[in-house]
Amino acid sequence: MISINQVSLRRGSRLLFENVSFQAHAGHRIGLVGANGSGKSSLFSMLLGTLEADEGSVDINPSDRISHVAQESPSGSRSALDYVIDGDQDLRHVQAEIARGCHETELHFLYEKLEELDGFTAESRAGRLLHGLGFDENTHHTPVQEFSGGWRMRLNLARALMCPSEIMLLDEPTNHLDLPAILWLERWLSRYGGILMVASHDRDFLDAVCNNMANIEQQQIRLFAGNYTQFEHLRSEQLAQQQTMFKRQQREMKHIQSYVDRFRYKASKAKQAQSRLKMLERMTLIAPAHVDSPFRFQFMEPHKQPHHLVKLEQAVAGYSEPVLSDIDILISAGDRIGLLGVNGAGKSTLVKALCDGSTLLSGERIISKDTRIGYFAQHQLDLLHPDESPFEHLKAIAPGDRESELRNFLGRFGFNGERIFEPVAPFSGGEKARLVLALIIRQQPNLLLLDEPTNHLDLEMRQALSRALVDYSGALVVISHDRHLLRSVCDELLIVHRGMVDRFDLSLDDYPAWIREHDSSYAYDQATRVADTGGMKPGVTDKNDGTQDSSGQANRKQQRQIEAEQRKKLKPLTDRVRTAESKLDTHRSELQALETKLADTSLYSDTARKDELNQLIRRRAAIESTIETLEWEWLEASEALEQAFSED
Repeated sequence: MISINQVSLRRGSRLLFENVSFQAHAGHRIGLVGANGSGKSSLFSMLLGTLEADEGSVDINPSDRISHVAQESPSGSRSALDYVIDGDQDLRHVQAEIARGCHETELHFLYEKLEELDGFTAESRAGRLLHGLGFDENTHHTPVQEFSGGWRMRLNLARALMCPSEIMLLDEPTNHLDLPAILWLERWLSRYGGILMVASHDRDFLDAVCNNMANIEQQQIRLFAGNYTQFEHLRSEQLAQQQTMFKRQQREMKHIQSYVDRFRYKASKAKQAQSRLKMLERMTLIAPAHVDSPFRFQFMEPHKQPHHLVKLEQAVAGYSEPVLSDIDILISAGDRIGLLGVNGAGKSTLVKALCDGSTLLSGERIISKDTRIGYFAQHQLDLLHPDESPFEHLKAIAPGDRESELRNFLGRFGFNGERIFEPVAPFSGGEKARLVLALIIRQQPNLLLLDEPTNHLDLEMRQALSRALVDYSGALVVISHDRHLLRSVCDELLIVHRGMVDRFDLSLDDYPAWIREHDSSYAYDQATRVADTGGMKPGVTDKNDGTQDSSGQANRKQQRQIEAEQRKKLKPLTDRVRTAESKLDTHRSELQALETKLADTSLYSDTARKDELNQLIRRRAAIESTIETLEWEWLEASEALEQAFSED
C-alpha cells in the first residue's frame, strides 16, 4: 500500500502540492495526468525516496519492491538480454552466489531459491519482453552500446518490466514506442497485480491500462475512479457547475458542433469519414473538460490552395539501400492522411521524400509551384537557435507583424509575459515542440507533414492541436502513435509495411487485428522485424524484408496471393489464437470491473462492507486463475502458429 498524508512539496520557491492525501492498494492502476511541470515526476521522485516532502509523510511498506524506468540512456558491452535480466537483482545475486562455488548443502539451498525466483525461465521471459517491445531475436545478444538512443530507452523499459515488484512507476513509457509495441505494453500492464502509477499523455493508453486517475492541478492531487475517458466526463461535469465557466463551455461546444455538422453529410459512404464523425461527436462531450486549457490557436488560412500539391511516381525511397519501392502517391488539396506501420517500416522515409525528396533514390517527385510545406519532425527541435527567444524566432519569419501581434500569437501556445524574451536553450522538450509548431503555423502552409508531433506535448496541448487540425483547410499527412489524434484529424489511412505503401481500408480500431493477421510475429505477441531508417543500426534484420524487386505491380499482386494462401493454410491455428484472445479479453474486462470496485477506499475502512470486500477479492483471485490458464492456452496456440509459419 502507498499512503500519502498531508503532503506539501516545493521545488525552489514553487509550490507543487499542498496538504495532499490519498492511498493506493494492490490492483490499483493509476494514471497520473496534469500539465507539464505540475509535479508528476516530482511525485515519482518522492515515492522513490530521492525527494523529501516539505510537510507530511509518504508511507510505503519497506518490503514492497518498486520498479521504475531509468531516465539515463544505458551503455556498455553487456548484451541486451543480459541487461534486461539485470532488472531482477535478487535473481542476479543468487546466480552470482552459485557461480562463486559453495558447499553442496548451500548450493542445494541456492538452487531451490533460483527455482523460487523463476530463474530457469529468466532468459525466455526477458526474450518475450524484448520481442514485445520490438526487438528482433537477432539483436538479443547485441551489446547495449550499439543501439540507438530510442532503442536503449526501450531496453530500460524492458528492464523495469523484468524487475519483480509490488509497485511500478512509469513516466511516459510510450514515448519511444511505435503503435504495435504500445498495444503489447497495454496488454502486459493490464495483467499487473501490484500498484501501477503511470504518467502519460496518451489518452487511449490511459483508457486501456488504468482503473483510477490522479489529476494534478492547482497544487492538489484528486483521485477519480475509472479510466481517462470517465475522468474527463466527470471533470467536465464539475467544471460545468462553475458558473464562470458555463458560457465559455457553451461557445466551445457550439464551435466544435459546427464541424460535426460540416462533415455529417459526407459520412454516408466513406468508412473513414464515418469514423471521423463519431470522433467529432465525442469531442463535443470532452470539450468542457478542456475549457480552461491555456492553449488556444488555429491554423492561418494558406495564401493559395493548388489542387495537386505533391506527387511521387514509381519512386524508390531509402538511404544507402531502398526502404520503400514502387511508391505512387498524390497529395491533393483537402487530403487528410494518417500513416500506419511499425517503427522502421519507412513512414519517416516516405514523409521526407514528400517534403524535399531527400530520401528519393529513383522515380519522380512532382510539386506545384504554389505548394508551401510545413514540416514537423523531432530533429527540428534541434534547429532552434539556443540563444534566441521565442519572440526573436517568430520575428524572423514575420518581420512585418507588430509586437502586440507577436505577443498574442505566442500567448496562444502558452508563451506569456517575459517568457517570450528568454533564450530557448533551457526550454523543455514540450516547450520547444510548441514553439516549432507555432513557427510552422505562422508560415501559413497549405500542406502539413507531421512526424510524431505529440511526442513532447501534454494532454491539453494535444487536445488543442487536434482541435486546430480539425479546422485546418490545407492538406495533411501525419505520423503518430497517438490514436486520438489520428481518429480526430484523418479521413484516410495508409499502411507502410514490408517495403510497400498501400491504402488501409479498415478503421484504426481494426489495426491491432490487422497486425496479428498479417504478421506472424505479432500473432504471438512478438514484434515485427524492425529496420532502422538509416539501415545501419542493430534494429536492421533481414534487408530483403524492406525491399521490393523492380517488376512492380505484378509482383505485388503475386505477393498478396501468396500471403492469402498462407493465411488460409494457417487459419485453424489463427482461429485458436483468436479464440483464446477473445476469452482473455472477456475475463480481463470482468477483472478490470472488479478492480474498479476494489478501488473504492471505503471498502477497506467500512467494517460493514467486509463481506463484500472478501467476495470481491475471492472473485478476483478466481478470475486471475482463469486468465493464467487461458494465457497458457494462448501461448501454446501461438507457438504452434509460429512453428507452422516458420515451416511454411
